[in-house]
Parts: sequence; structure tokens; C-alpha cells
Amino acid sequence: MTEQSETQQRPALVVDFGAQYAQLIARRVREAGVYSEIVPHTATAAEIAEKNPVAIILSGGPSSVYEEGAPRLDPAVFDLGVPTLGICYGFQYMAQTLGGEVANTGLREYGATDAVISGDGGTLLGGQPAAQNVWMSHGDQVAKAPEGFDVLATTDATKVAAFANEERGFYGVQWHPEVKHSDHGQQVLENFLHKGAGLASDWNSDNVIAEQVERIREQVGDARVISALSGGVDSAVSTALVHKAIGDQLTAVFVDHGLLRKGEREQVEKDYVESTGVRLITVDAADVFLGHLQGVTDPEEKRKIIGREFIRAFEKVQLDLVAEAKASGGAPVKFLVQGTLYPDVVESGGGAGTANIKSHHNVGGLPDDLDFELIEPLRALFKDEVRAIGRELGIPEAIVGRQPFPGPGLGIRIIGEVTQDRLEILREADAIAREELTKAGLDQDIWQCPVVLLADVRSVGVQGDGRTYGHPIVLRPVSSEDAMTADWTRLPYDVLSKISNRITNGVRDVNRVVLDVTSKPPGTIEWE
Repeated sequence: MTEQSETQQRPALVVDFGAQYAQLIARRVREAGVYSEIVPHTATAAEIAEKNPVAIILSGGPSSVYEEGAPRLDPAVFDLGVPTLGICYGFQYMAQTLGGEVANTGLREYGATDAVISGDGGTLLGGQPAAQNVWMSHGDQVAKAPEGFDVLATTDATKVAAFANEERGFYGVQWHPEVKHSDHGQQVLENFLHKGAGLASDWNSDNVIAEQVERIREQVGDARVISALSGGVDSAVSTALVHKAIGDQLTAVFVDHGLLRKGEREQVEKDYVESTGVRLITVDAADVFLGHLQGVTDPEEKRKIIGREFIRAFEKVQLDLVAEAKASGGAPVKFLVQGTLYPDVVESGGGAGTANIKSHHNVGGLPDDLDFELIEPLRALFKDEVRAIGRELGIPEAIVGRQPFPGPGLGIRIIGEVTQDRLEILREADAIAREELTKAGLDQDIWQCPVVLLADVRSVGVQGDGRTYGHPIVLRPVSSEDAMTADWTRLPYDVLSKISNRITNGVRDVNRVVLDVTSKPPGTIEWE
């Protein structure tokens, strides 16, 4: 680890022009071993300079650069002397700001597109095939490159598909190198970072752990901390990370809200505690949560109720710990740890220009009168980075490698009112699906497989020579790298058949199993 990374590494900044792909760009930069942060396009040149960036990447976005109200960046950023890469909208914005021309020629490119590299491709595209497949998404074109820029690539519809001014360290591509659909996309980013900006690959999970431990110790001092432990990957890793920083100052609290999957409580209380040594308090709150959810069908209201009651449960534990601290003369309880990740923040409207897709119980669902200061050590990380950190911390693979499970639990996998009876139906169906996927050796092929109960829908069926009127169960297997985008997983038919037969034969009031074959976008991974 470099001396710089022992405190705070200088970041490669991704300027967000309103596209969720800004988060994916940041992730790809980290894959190249370079620490990245995201800043809004509204940041001034002075604010960007204050972060002392080693590189700047301008993200794509849905707007046209010449439209009134389109996202703008302080043009003085281009005078900071920092190597800069423009992508899609960022490419066009760079071209227009530096004296080039952007126009709507009526020629659009969406999806797979053939690009041809000019000459040797320069620093940005050097070492790549002269013809390659790239992923486009644009209706405007750079009609003329700025003075002093060399054109590096063309397509049939776009005569300036990539350019560079090597002397100033400015580069740009019309396509999206951050997506896997661009054949040599990661190499484009790495060429910019390592050759164009001269950066080393010196950022990894060890750096994150060291930096967060230092920050947590500084933030907490001698106070005591409560951690929200759900048993999922995010909360397990954030709890272990804080425990590494402050040891016995941390108490993990596991709230059994009655919305858990089958066997989940036992795994938390046994496996996790044995592997980490964390002090654990379990709160039985199923009746409280179900009482507040009675009659509620709106998914946003469900999430906010669950988020609120989580905090209320912690506040009750806090009172007990405060009394304990007073009796023993110990330090006060001031902090709450949460396993918030970057995709949670983005989907809750935390990105510049992004919409509030859904409130996460640990982001948008927190009550206004929160009585804790938050510690969110994973807030800037993606799921694969969190798993790497968990393995580095020694968390068992059975926990760190498990599929993501939302904090609101089965409460948002029941479409309709949440009741004890419906929870038991869904719990059994979910257990069957998970068991069959594991038996088939498919756990590593699937990012997540929500099992959804359409509680407000009934369909006619025939079981035992009689007519039934039962609920459908939906299987939602998806493949993803970071939950920002996802595709449905093509499961073998024989596995789907086993799951369907076992559920319809063994779970009461269910007479139909259906498969969700929607990608994200347009559909989110969870139904609610």
C-alpha cells in the first residue's frame, strides 16, 4: 500500500451528468485499481480542484448538449491541467466547450455498432483491433472535433467517434466503454488511466479496510455503537468492519421483524457470531412490524414503515444500553451502523439528476427524528467490492457469498397486504426455490432470485381432480454485476420444472408458478 492510500487516496473523479451509468464508470475505474469518486456536474472548478483529482471522467447523460437546461459543467475544469476523458454526453460536452461542433444529423446509433480505429489509435485506443464492436446510445454527433484534437475512430454514422489532444491530456469516445457490450471497453478506460493519466493500480480492498478503520475510529472516539445486522452480505461486512475498528465498543442488533426467510435467524445467531465474535442482541419484533403493516399495500409505504420500525427497535435497545452504560460508568451509545451501498443511494435519488426509483429502508426510509449518528462504511461501494472486503475480514463464504436479500425482507415480496399467513406461504416457496437452485449448482450463476407472492391475485387451477382458486408465485432469477443493470437468468428447464412441481404440490394455496423474464431496466430486480 502506498503512503498516500494509508490516509486518503487522491481520486479519479467521475462527473455525473444524470445517467446511472456514472456509477458503473466509477466501478470500472476501481476494477482498474484506481480509487474513484462521483461528483455532480454542478460542482464548481474550485470544488473539483479541492478534491485534488488525478483524473476526471465525464459521464454520459440523457440530454442534448445544445438544449436549454441541459446539464453543464464549469468550463474552468478544463483549465485545471487534469487528464480528462469524455464519454457519450461527456464527449459531446467536451467537444462543444472546447470549440468543436455538436449537431443532430438525424443519424442515430443505439446498441451494437461497428467502429473503425484511425491509424494506431493513439494512447486511448492503441493496441486494439482496427475494427471492433462498441455499444452506442446517441442521437447527436460530434460534427467537428475541437482544434488541436486528432480523430481516433469513426463509424458509418459518426465521423468523429473518438478523439484526443495528447498534449493537453484530453480524450473522448462517443460509445460506452464501461458496459460489457463494448468489446474493448475496459481497455479504453485502462489506457486512459494508466497511460493517459499515468496512474498505478494501487487501490484495492486492503486500502478500503485501512481507510475505513481509521475514519471509524476518528468518528466514534470512545462512544459506543449499535450495528444493524440483518444477516445479509452488506450488514455482515459493515458490522465486521466496524468491529475491526472499535472492538467491544460495538453491539450488533438483529431485529427479527417476522419478514425473514426460512432458517435465517438461526444462521445469524450461530454462524456469524461464531466467526466474528461480535456481541449480538436479538430483538423479537414480528408482532410490532405486522401490526404496523396491517392493511398497507403501497410498496413505498411498506418500505418507510419497515425502516421506521427498524429504527424504533434500535432506539429501544439504545435505552437498555444507555442504562447499562450508566450503571457501569461506560461511554454513551451515539452511533448506528448500516450496510448502505452505492446502488441503494442511487436508487433512492442520491445521484445528481437521478430519479427516486424506490426508497431503501436504510436510505430513503429513515424517520426525520433519527436519534443516532450514522456510520455507513460501505456507502461508496458496489456489491462485488463488499464481498471482497468481507472475505478479507474472514467472514465465512456461506454468508459473504450469499445472494442479496433486501432489508425489508419478504415484506416487499408480497404484492398486497403482509399477513402472517401470506408470509408462511412465501417462506415455504422461497425455501424450495433456494434448495433446488443450490442442488443444481446454480448459486454462482445467479445474482439474486427473488420469489414473489402475488397475494392480491388469484388464478383458477386443478388439483386433486378439483377446482382451486390459488395464488401465483413468481420466480425472478437475475444475473448482474452490481445491481445497477440486470438480465434474467436462463435457468435449465428441468430445474424450473422441479421448483414448480414442488411448490404447487407442497405449498398450500399456490396453484401456479410463473417466470419473470424482464431485464433491468425497465424492471427493477425486486417487484416492490
